[in-house]
Amino acid sequence: MKFRIETLGCKVNTYESNVMSDLLKNAGYIEANKEEQSDIVIINTCTVTNTADQKSGKVIRHAVKHNPEAIIVVCGCYSQVSLDKVKKIDGLAIIIGNRHKSEIVSLIEEYKRTKKPIIKIEDIRHSTFETMRLNNFNRTRAFVKIEDGCDNFCSYCIIPYSRGNVCSKHPSEVLLEIETLIAEGHSEIVLTGIHTGHYGADLDHYRFYDLLKAILEIEGLERLRISSIELNEITDDILELMKEHAILVDHMHIPLQAGSDKILKRMNRKYDLAYFKERITKIRQIRPHISITTDVIVGFPGETEEDFQTTIQTVKELKFAKIHVFPYSERRGTKSELMTDKLSEEVKKDRSRRLVAISKELEMAYMNGFLGTETYFIPEVEKNGCLIGHTGNYLLVKAKGEKNLLHRNVPIRITDIQYPYVEAELCQKGVLES
Repeated sequence: MKFRIETLGCKVNTYESNVMSDLLKNAGYIEANKEEQSDIVIINTCTVTNTADQKSGKVIRHAVKHNPEAIIVVCGCYSQVSLDKVKKIDGLAIIIGNRHKSEIVSLIEEYKRTKKPIIKIEDIRHSTFETMRLNNFNRTRAFVKIEDGCDNFCSYCIIPYSRGNVCSKHPSEVLLEIETLIAEGHSEIVLTGIHTGHYGADLDHYRFYDLLKAILEIEGLERLRISSIELNEITDDILELMKEHAILVDHMHIPLQAGSDKILKRMNRKYDLAYFKERITKIRQIRPHISITTDVIVGFPGETEEDFQTTIQTVKELKFAKIHVFPYSERRGTKSELMTDKLSEEVKKDRSRRLVAISKELEMAYMNGFLGTETYFIPEVEKNGCLIGHTGNYLLVKAKGEKNLLHRNVPIRITDIQYPYVEAELCQKGVLES
């Protein structure tokens, strides 16, 4: 039987979809091409915003309509928190939430045997880590899920309800997975989770720092990247690791969410601007050329134009390399749902547009700072005689080269900026670290 997986949302979902794909392939199922009809369609959903809800529902209904004979499986955050809505969609065979994805084969086999719909969703507020292991992602960059859940309860966020409490993968399982991926030829490991830096909160005397230190000792690892981390979890001992290990790449994604203390407090974030700026300064003292990217929510309830202008001043002062901009989206059951001073969609769209423009300015400024410099990149794909991939600080590179260089650490000189790429030429000699 042939299967297809549609994945919406974050890198954690991507990881889990790839785990399900591995499990199905190992059980004898065949992954269908995009053009092929599938016997099984799995939709791994997202619920982080209203738009994500709408898209998840649309993808589910599309799958039912265009695969009338297929086994349709719905899983992920949308089904976890909006089961009533999902159940109203006719034609679904299996509905699970954010647990039991590792049981995908047995669930499908059970449905094939009984022909009875399966709904398996439970309260995940006090759950443990569902062990998953990815056998292969691609030969360049492998994501490793080390943690699930979040205990922060920011006033706008539904994730603690859809993903549950913080639960950590056992360190020995993380290390074994990474060792296997490196042995299979992966050049870069990306640590991912819902609240990655809070790894170890449920373990005895073992923190995120301890895991990083152990990973950095694995032989053959060329790059280690953290998918996203809260600023107050970049502790002084993690900063010491950044001093000592170039394998930790020159890129960190650190969510800001708002550049105004008033809005940060309403969001129930765990820092103020003074603290945020002080820690960013410390990071840049250690890594002067680091790319720091961020998330910002615009149009949060009560955000005035003055507050928004403060956010603009803040992101410019902090010189982010890129900003992921999100208009505020009301989520049922969160504290911000009860706030009365909400902004219009027009205002949110306008502020989003303005901040996206500023993000591009900042991104171009960061890219231009590397013109004429030499560094390394790992080509991920080859198109029309050009290699495309990323540097350690996540510059997207395009350079003329041969396919035999794919997945290898290649020295380059950056020669031009053609957004969103930096264009480069291959170097033959020693390379200066940028």
